[in-house]
Amino acid sequence: MELRTHASISEVGEAEWDALLRPEDPPFLSYAWLQTLEQTGCVRPERGWAPLLLTLHREAELVAAAPAYVKGNSEGEFVFDHGWARFAEGRLHVDYYPKLIVAVPFTPATGKRLLIREGEDEDEIAAAFAQGLRQLVDHFELSGAHVLFPPEWQAELLEEHGLFLRLGVQYHWRNAGYGCFDDFLGRFNSKRRNAIRRECKEMEKQGTRLEVLTGRELTSELVDHVFEFYRNTVERFYWGRQYLNRAFFHEIVARMPDGIHVVLARDAGSGRPIGGAFNLLSETALYGRYWGATEERPFLHFNVCYYRGIEDAIARGLALFEPGAGGEHKLSRGFDPAATYSVHHLADSRLALAVKDFTVREAQEIRHFLEQEAKVSRRLG
Repeated sequence: MELRTHASISEVGEAEWDALLRPEDPPFLSYAWLQTLEQTGCVRPERGWAPLLLTLHREAELVAAAPAYVKGNSEGEFVFDHGWARFAEGRLHVDYYPKLIVAVPFTPATGKRLLIREGEDEDEIAAAFAQGLRQLVDHFELSGAHVLFPPEWQAELLEEHGLFLRLGVQYHWRNAGYGCFDDFLGRFNSKRRNAIRRECKEMEKQGTRLEVLTGRELTSELVDHVFEFYRNTVERFYWGRQYLNRAFFHEIVARMPDGIHVVLARDAGSGRPIGGAFNLLSETALYGRYWGATEERPFLHFNVCYYRGIEDAIARGLALFEPGAGGEHKLSRGFDPAATYSVHHLADSRLALAVKDFTVREAQEIRHFLEQEAKVSRRLG
């Protein structure tokens, strides 16, 4: 098999790329999402993201593909390796950048990173892909290759073929067959259940109306509001980074309206939009991506980003809601601790040895943390 590189996803083609997807795959793996990031300038070499899309071929046939980028920094990845970079450059005197990542830009959400044609031997494809990554690192003189947020089964396959594993933590909601939001509240003890109900009722008391809209229901004016909510969050926090521009929001809503899911908060009196969450929707899952507000109202964030998303996920029969990275406060609101995965190859043997040792110790701490958080979750029920 032959691994080929492409300076733009446009070189692969929409029909060819999307033929590797399945209905349950997240929208952010689609050609439309990845190409719009390029087209609107959100992803470009000047911002530290040089597209290097990968395709795997058996003779003339495309059998697998992966979103990949040569990175000149670690921004927008959410698997934090800044310490690795400091160790490499400060202690070992080797360059950590550029490096190769297999990931969806700015997206700390789980999804296949190796898109495999149906019917192919996944182990064979993973072996060829792992070997190809090592060859690319050598050919382009990169420090290493990093596959970010693959599902557990892909991470384990790539680990079997020579990459090393790293664990992370997020909080995910899983549908336990709930028929309605009250069924979901039934998982909590009475104290926690009543607290959530009070937080939900605050919306009506404050004169806040929530509504759920798909991309087809978003006017150009509402898309502008969503962008302003996003930008407001970026500007409010010192760690904020504006990875996306206004053009991206307008273009992606137009290109994949059925995959866009917005929880919009309005002032009940004036009808004025005051906040919202921009989510992505697949046949089986909801993915929280960005949120913001132009007015601060108590519990607005929890209602817009969590409760209304859960309620709509139940109504749609979705199995999973990933609300985004971070936030131990999610635990008390129905999101359970979940391991996330990344796999890595580092070219310098000294760096690889040190980082592998770190990830083994880190994984022990994370597993212990997950066990403790699971106990807390059970006590809330």
